[in-house]
Amino acid sequence: MMTIERKRKIEGVIALTFSTLAACLGLFWLVFILGDVLIHGLKSLNLSLFINDPAPAGVDGGGLRNAFVGQLMITICATLIGVPIGVLGGTFLAEYARGRTIARIISILADIMVSVPSIVIGTFIYAVLVKPIGHFNGWAGAVALAIIMVPVVLRTTEDMLSLVPWTIREAAFALGAPYYKVITHVVYRAAATGILTGILLSIARVAGETAPLLFTSFNNSFYSINMNQPISSLTVTIFQYAMGPYDSWHSQAWAAAFVITIFILLLTITGRLIIKWRYR
Repeated sequence: MMTIERKRKIEGVIALTFSTLAACLGLFWLVFILGDVLIHGLKSLNLSLFINDPAPAGVDGGGLRNAFVGQLMITICATLIGVPIGVLGGTFLAEYARGRTIARIISILADIMVSVPSIVIGTFIYAVLVKPIGHFNGWAGAVALAIIMVPVVLRTTEDMLSLVPWTIREAAFALGAPYYKVITHVVYRAAATGILTGILLSIARVAGETAPLLFTSFNNSFYSINMNQPISSLTVTIFQYAMGPYDSWHSQAWAAAFVITIFILLLTITGRLIIKWRYR
């Protein structure tokens, strides 16, 4: 008759086997996708991709300078909009609303917003900022990406500030410092590394978004830095080129996908290194 201990060992081995197989299956597809992007992207990568504008449809050559510049502008504007709102919101939850019902409600809503499909945010901004104006524009794309960034930065800031011991604040209060100076000069410094990591991860989160930009900034086949008009973006260009009929478009789409992948990888690694350096 099988003992309870032996039965538990068999169940443990079975569970470990299935867990290992599931992990290997996930890693296989991850390596397959990254390897495919690496092989095709490196093969298509060249200097003209960064310094030339797109060639006419069906003509070989050209580059994606307009898309790189447009993506950079939209991401920078989204960061300037979303990061201050997220940091200030997280500060309010961790410092001024600590332990209150409103803090729990906002935290739950922020967690829900993190999981909301980005296309929903894109359609919302389309209805609010694109349709009333009458045309697509870069500012709408920046606002859409900023909305995606806000809950990530907010929750990270709240968590990092909550980890700072309250005794540090009390020590600052004992020296006669007002609360806002305690936050800016003491608490922010103690949690700066974690907040910076959250900001980097939020930028990596929006750097590869395509759906919100399709409904907001749309795209532009020409070089433009006018955020009041449709502006090109790398992710939308990849989508359009990948769906196009020309081999040159496909090659440039692979190269652009490789550049975005490397950018997100570097941001993620930077965030991990900062956490490791700060918390060892």
